[in-house]
Amino acid sequence: MARVPFHYVDLRAFSYATEDDRRVEDALRTFLPEEFPVDTDTVEGHNGDRIATLSARVENADDVRHVLSELATLDEIDRVVRELDDRVDDNCALFLRLDKQAAFGGRVRLGEGLTLRAKVEAYPADRENAVENATEVLTRLRDERAETDGTERSHPAE
Repeated sequence: MARVPFHYVDLRAFSYATEDDRRVEDALRTFLPEEFPVDTDTVEGHNGDRIATLSARVENADDVRHVLSELATLDEIDRVVRELDDRVDDNCALFLRLDKQAAFGGRVRLGEGLTLRAKVEAYPADRENAVENATEVLTRLRDERAETDGTERSHPAE
């Protein structure tokens, strides 16, 4: 994939007092290039419990490509493409919620626990152009994955 139509990708996960921060970081690292820095901010919850926020902002084009290549393994990619009108906001940001437990096991699935926010390049910067660009890149990722896997994927109705 030559062109990367995202300015940056933010990844975030919470680690609650009942969770191991290292395991939550490992889940987040499923999407990140090797040795990529992860920031941790710890706060006290309403009941006095510890809550750590682990986050990473990926801005370098090669690193964004890495995140996208991991995202390409998402089995529900067709669903995401169909839902882009609902997943891209007026500020040209794409939002996905990913399964933290699956990510800890090295798998990529929609679910709860990890948040991905990607700022979509769009000129002029409006939601319609952002949806179009996100559709293009996610469809291309899906098709490249199908070629690599040797499988044929159905195209979502547009």
